[in-house]
Amino acid sequence: MLLDLDGVVYVGDQPVPGAVEVVDWLVREGIPHLFLTNTTSRPRQAVVDKLAGLGVSSAAEQVLTPAVAAVAWLRRHGITRPAVFAPEATAAEFVELDPLQDDVEHGAGAVVIGDLGEGWTFTTLNRALRLLMSDPATPLVALGMTRYWRAEDGLRLDAGAFVRALEYAAGRTAVVAGKPDPTFFGSAVEALHVPADQVVMVGDDIHTDIAGAQRAGLTGVLVRTGKFSASDLEGDVRPHAVLDSLADLPRWWALR
Repeated sequence: MLLDLDGVVYVGDQPVPGAVEVVDWLVREGIPHLFLTNTTSRPRQAVVDKLAGLGVSSAAEQVLTPAVAAVAWLRRHGITRPAVFAPEATAAEFVELDPLQDDVEHGAGAVVIGDLGEGWTFTTLNRALRLLMSDPATPLVALGMTRYWRAEDGLRLDAGAFVRALEYAAGRTAVVAGKPDPTFFGSAVEALHVPADQVVMVGDDIHTDIAGAQRAGLTGVLVRTGKFSASDLEGDVRPHAVLDSLADLPRWWALR
């Protein structure tokens, strides 16, 4: 079982009713599970700490984030000196790769784009463009392609919108180190040590969670919490199941 976090296990700082009990059920039943998130606003340990504060027990090894996947990809390709556009806590995940200083506009081994939220300005986004245009070989690495997410005050743009802007401006195609890229889901499946067709992905995003998981050969279960909208069921993506919330997962599991 793969569980998205924001919108599925919790919304903002509040757990989805019944979610804590469902995670306890997964543990009792011995069902291998991981938490998948496209968040780039906090490192893995911060995610573990947040879950603990909500009553959900987990370990860092059970949380797969885009930053972890991106560092592994950069390391495999021998790339150092990345320019990281992400919150400070997430950028710290890249310290082993000797990241570029924030005021430098050339010489980046890669340009890594995460969710800076209100930290995005024209100057910041333009610096990312200049770094890409200074060397055609510099890869653009996206920490996920989520278009938006639901905060307590409403919808907010996520990293995907800024990645698309840079792809268009620089004529570059991003390497995606998060959902919905099949490689990201493949890394999760590999960590569970089971075949992809035996893995269920539970998410609230019809495109990033469900379509992405299905392209990777997983079962996609959509929940009506978080960013879910009734219009999600009118498009081309067809979830394998639609649940009111994560709390309904054990019943669906028993009947499937």
